[in-house]
Amino acid sequence: MLIRRLAPLVLLGAFATSALAQSDAPFRLIVTHLEPPLVPNSVMDLAETLGYFDQEGVNVELVRVQQTPSALAALQAGEGEMANIGVDALLQAIAAGATDLRAVTSPNKALPFLIAANDEILTVGDLAGASFGVGRIGSLDHSLSSLVLDSMGADIEQSQIVTLGQPSVRAQALAAGQIDATTMSIGTWLSLPDTSGLHVLVDQDAYFAAAPLVNKVNAVPGEVLAERPDDVAAVIRALIRISRDVAADPQLWVDGMAEALPDADTAVLDMLVTSFATSWSVNGGMSADELTYTADWLYGTEDFSAVPPLALEDWVSFAAVDAALASLGAAAGMDPADR
Repeated sequence: MLIRRLAPLVLLGAFATSALAQSDAPFRLIVTHLEPPLVPNSVMDLAETLGYFDQEGVNVELVRVQQTPSALAALQAGEGEMANIGVDALLQAIAAGATDLRAVTSPNKALPFLIAANDEILTVGDLAGASFGVGRIGSLDHSLSSLVLDSMGADIEQSQIVTLGQPSVRAQALAAGQIDATTMSIGTWLSLPDTSGLHVLVDQDAYFAAAPLVNKVNAVPGEVLAERPDDVAAVIRALIRISRDVAADPQLWVDGMAEALPDADTAVLDMLVTSFATSWSVNGGMSADELTYTADWLYGTEDFSAVPPLALEDWVSFAAVDAALASLGAAAGMDPADR
């Protein structure tokens, strides 16, 4: 595989972007999956295995944990320099006193959610009176789908809400005819052995357009931003470069994932990468509008009813991603770099 050479780099504030990062010390990136996931977040794994971090001169080590709470705890304990965590957890942590944490990039900002239904549900209006499976009342899939459907002129509360737990359980219930519709990821949809009598009612692009919430970000402590700014920018450059390369050549992702996951069905990988066509964070995934929208929505939920809202600058730092874009240039067409 050919990795294109970087353009001449420039200075941006404290983030001096050079051909090599500033330190040979390991830069530990904490991720919340034990193997490369079948979502765009996998660019973090592939950037390591395909040499993108090495090309940027940064010695990245992936630290694998399960779920955001463990990643956040590891980051706060000094067991890593950067962690991929949920925006909700980051805001809660800062409100609880970890005021130096900042989001610096998002290699996979959107949950690849869609709404699937049986073939009798032709429009979102047909969901009125139909049974709609959710994880639980107030769960992320329930809250987000309510927002999505509301923007499309439908009210999820007019459906018969059925709490079923995990997405795989909801998908199986839909396939068995026990519910009429539910929210799931594109991966869960593609994993169904038989979708006869079912269809995608709201696809993932329409879902995100209706609810442009940034789900996860890569966060770093203030000490890392202050002491290793070049390493942070180098990591972000590597993630942007591989995201752009995969967007331009989807086969790169298919081949990389097939090598990382030998048991993966290549046909499923092909379908997934097609569905991710507009999902790659080619500018670092840090749209100020989308981040603001995300925080405003979270602060309106029950879980944040007692949490004082933060200003954007109190939980986001654009310096490192802007340093990366200063050398790489901004890509047009997706992932807005608005600030």
